[in-house]
Amino acid sequence: MPYFRFVHKIFIMDKNVKPTASEQALTSLRHDVLSLSFLPGTKLKIEDLQQAYGLSSSPLREALNRLSEEGLVRSDDRKGFRVASVSEDDLRDITRMRLLVDLPALEESMKNGTDAWEARVVASFHLLEKVEVRLPDGPVVLDPEWSQLHKSFHAALISACNSERLVSNSRSLFDQAERYRHISARHRTVVKRKSEEHKLLMRAVLKRDIETACHLHQEHVLSTQKNALKALALWNKDTH
Repeated sequence: MPYFRFVHKIFIMDKNVKPTASEQALTSLRHDVLSLSFLPGTKLKIEDLQQAYGLSSSPLREALNRLSEEGLVRSDDRKGFRVASVSEDDLRDITRMRLLVDLPALEESMKNGTDAWEARVVASFHLLEKVEVRLPDGPVVLDPEWSQLHKSFHAALISACNSERLVSNSRSLFDQAERYRHISARHRTVVKRKSEEHKLLMRAVLKRDIETACHLHQEHVLSTQKNALKALALWNKDTH
């Protein structure tokens, strides 16, 4: 099987600012790990990555170490780097930690949120909804623009939380769950749109209805786990 079979894309927010080599390496590798361009367990050889991305070894090693800290890559001094494996236990652990981190972060964000925060939440949902409407029938998670805007929407919801650690851990756990969303989407037989779920969550958040918003977010996260667990069984059968 060819080592690289994907068209590489780099997502940056400000197209007028040229990213550094380290930023390029981190953004590129993270995207390709999360989107399953690199399958779980794949060995990440520096020489192959240099050829694929056109970058030197230093920023690539830096990016791999960073992704290792985020739990997306595993490192071994003797065997180098590999994409982290996936498993039911890992998914359940990610879900448990997301709820422990996200719910207090969301509650604090709703308590602290200003008019500017509300505007960010509404704008992020609007962009996400516009992209989803334009997409053809099929799993929206597999569209890179939708995935990026989906992450931005959830980040906006907790952006008024004053705890940097809660926000940082929430972002990391969201990324760790992303690979499972892609596995779920690849094995989905029924078209599922997320817009209505996100709209209900947004409305509860803007009303500062903490109980409803936290309940909806919990159901949103648990739904991801439920669908991914079903898909993971099929994924393991296909890849073994």
